[in-house]
Amino acid sequence: MMKQLSSFLLLLALLHLCNKTSSQSSPSGASDITSVLKKSGKFATFIGLLKSTQMDEPINSQLQKSTGQGFTIFAPTDTAFSDLKTGTLNSFTDEQKIKLAQFHIIPTYLAVSQFQTVSNPVRTEAGNDAVGFPLNVLSNGTQVNITTGLVNTTVDSTVYSDGQLAVYEIPDVLLSQGILGTGAPAPAPLLPKAKKASPPTSLAPSKSTTASVDSSGAVDLNRYASIVASIGVTVLAALSL
Repeated sequence: MMKQLSSFLLLLALLHLCNKTSSQSSPSGASDITSVLKKSGKFATFIGLLKSTQMDEPINSQLQKSTGQGFTIFAPTDTAFSDLKTGTLNSFTDEQKIKLAQFHIIPTYLAVSQFQTVSNPVRTEAGNDAVGFPLNVLSNGTQVNITTGLVNTTVDSTVYSDGQLAVYEIPDVLLSQGILGTGAPAPAPLLPKAKKASPPTSLAPSKSTTASVDSSGAVDLNRYASIVASIGVTVLAALSL
């Protein structure tokens, strides 16, 4: 009887040890960004964006390994997406949607206190193009401000933070020139410069005016010549008498 009880207690101890090891290797919620966002109930659209662009997969894969620099995610609420111009998200190409999702993900874990010393512009998964994807994060210790050149917003609250993954709620969708410029129609060609207008006729005599002046001058000379000839004839006739 004692032997069977000892075996039973040993089995319970082994089961308890296995459960403890399992819970330590997979922290609750931290291994799945979707689960973290779902708990809040505010990020259905952002979850859909991450899934449709498959950006959730590399995040979850990295978190399960518990290695690397972690991630910082700025999560726009459903209200933030609804505040966009009607049809904006649906009008984006697949490439634009990927860039949009990437622009909200920093491939480094940043606690709130680190925003005061972070180097700007902050590199995101969209790349380190300071012109197309400029993400600047500024903090005065009590408020965190974010600017992209097109959007100015703030961090409303911390959704999740465990030293590996930080998720911050923001009230606006982060847009940039690099996102909106992708797939945009080419600019219309420049129109040729208009030629300078000719000066008014009154300020620039035409050839016809010049011609009339010349012809009138010729008439005056002919009349003068005929008068001189008449005088000459009269003088000669007088001398002959």
